[in-house]
Amino acid sequence: MTAEDQRSCMVSSETLPHSRSNDRTLVIMAKAPRPGMVKTRLARSLPVEAVTDLYRCLLGDTMALAHSLSSGKVAIMCPASDVEELTQFAGDTTGVVAQQGEGLAAGLTSVFAQFALGGHCVIAFNSDSPHLPVSVLERAFEMLTVHDVVVGPTHDGGYYLVGAKAPPATLFDGDGMGTNSALDGLLARARRLQLSVGFAEPFYDIDVEGDLTQLAEDLRLAPARAPRTAAWLKEWQQRAPQLRNAAGGL
Repeated sequence: MTAEDQRSCMVSSETLPHSRSNDRTLVIMAKAPRPGMVKTRLARSLPVEAVTDLYRCLLGDTMALAHSLSSGKVAIMCPASDVEELTQFAGDTTGVVAQQGEGLAAGLTSVFAQFALGGHCVIAFNSDSPHLPVSVLERAFEMLTVHDVVVGPTHDGGYYLVGAKAPPATLFDGDGMGTNSALDGLLARARRLQLSVGFAEPFYDIDVEGDLTQLAEDLRLAPARAPRTAAWLKEWQQRAPQLRNAAGGL
């Protein structure tokens, strides 16, 4: 992220107008929790069945986080093949919508084509940062009142959320999702499209064992932030002590 990008996010929360509750939608980017299809990089460190169980907890806690927002709608965007299973998983609390095309970039494009109409503020959020403070999501929506796009950077060069209030044409074209240059690519395209960008607080998602170690430590101190995931991690640590590191994490 360039110095120019960093300066563009220096907007005091006191200066941000409030977005209207009926003009906000948070869309969770998700997959059905099937073995071998979710969090595949974690399978290098954990059995596939354990990774699948963990993802169910991450997604469940993410849905609870989304519904803890003070206002607005919540939806799930997923591959068409996953709609039925995720509808059963979500129950009546969250609508599930099939994306157009394959891959996460196509999914993000589908989010904004579907929901960001008529100035509606939409944020697409990952399904593996369930411990994010809800205040970060609230502020991200407020930032959309003064910016075209809002982005939540991850520490590994990606991003955990992206929002807009109009369908951002070509913003995700050629997106290198899952790489350490995903954020830089997104910002470069935003500049070419002359879109103003605001930044949510940097955070981390769960891709590799080191992320899981950090999550276990954070939830050991504050399990209420993601109770399903915290309970899974506690049980797994008891069943797999060989995965503990010197610091007491996984």
